[in-house]
Amino acid sequence: MMQPKSEPAGARRIYHYPESLAMHRGGVLQQPTLAYETWGQLNHNADNGVLLFTGLSPSAHAASSPADPSPGWWEEMVGPGRPIDTERLFVVCVNSIGSCFGSTGPASIDPATSQRYRIDFPVLSLEDLATGSALVLDHLGIERVRTAVGCSMGGMTALAFAIRFPDRVDELVSVSSAARAAPFAIALRSLQREMVRRDPAWESGRYDGHGPTMGMKMARKLGMISYRSAEEWLMRFGRERVSAERQANDPFCIDFEVESYLQAHAEKFTGDFDPNCYLYLSRAMDLFDVADYGGSVASGLAKTRLSRALVIGVTSDILFPIAQQAELSEALEAHKCETQFEVLPSIQGHDSFLVDMDRFRPVIGDWFLR
Repeated sequence: MMQPKSEPAGARRIYHYPESLAMHRGGVLQQPTLAYETWGQLNHNADNGVLLFTGLSPSAHAASSPADPSPGWWEEMVGPGRPIDTERLFVVCVNSIGSCFGSTGPASIDPATSQRYRIDFPVLSLEDLATGSALVLDHLGIERVRTAVGCSMGGMTALAFAIRFPDRVDELVSVSSAARAAPFAIALRSLQREMVRRDPAWESGRYDGHGPTMGMKMARKLGMISYRSAEEWLMRFGRERVSAERQANDPFCIDFEVESYLQAHAEKFTGDFDPNCYLYLSRAMDLFDVADYGGSVASGLAKTRLSRALVIGVTSDILFPIAQQAELSEALEAHKCETQFEVLPSIQGHDSFLVDMDRFRPVIGDWFLR
């Protein structure tokens, strides 16, 4: 029986795993580090835990706290009195293995060489991210969480966790995710990765500093186009032009506000995210498939022991379309998991779970109160 630790909520913590970690598709990480944050307090029965999995690019900072008051990536969803109410629930969010925000990834130092891993990092799988979160739960002395919650890539990782550690989670909340990537999403991410690798500054993955900045900008722009919907672009930007003083002396300069928007997001992303980490995490999404655990999605999900699930999809999402949400919901229901399937009419596409809080908050909040 694990003994839960009494650890105050607060800013990012680092857990140094003292042993080697065998990766799902081969290779080993020696004594990896895992960055995580927590909110709320674990109750006496240790049965109010929520394990939150992130999408590709966020850190573990999902919400603010007294120790770190900066807004988190799901600030309006996690916290006191919010849908994932930290006055009742103990929330743990772990930075993904392979990322560049504290957990071991391609940008980290390989203890065997004292150099950055770069592309010598082992092939990354979402199963490795799930295992990393299980190690943090062990560190915290938590045997089982009430709910695994994941958005986008995080929803896929939550499924990996429920399959690999069926005795450690009771419920699932999957938001704009799927049991596996669709061909359209794979094709798009493959092109994004090629944009990065074709940038001469990538240097076959051996770059120093920021590396393939132009490739990362192009990949991010393509990503932003796929994260939103054509309907939103029309309503938000129309054909609005940038002001004359903002235009460069270039026949192909930015003319439209939508171009300016994409450029601003591309500039921010290249300063925040390591290119090799991006490549590894992007590919991990494509490699994941619940059907690997039995030949079909239904057979894979049969390995879980989930009692209850909430599956949320958005009509305008082209990366994780409604048909995939329905597939996941039906497969869960087939194995006697009480499943609630919600289709939301948001126009913000895949990013809706980050911005359309008026639709997402009631659904998630009501589900956690049941």
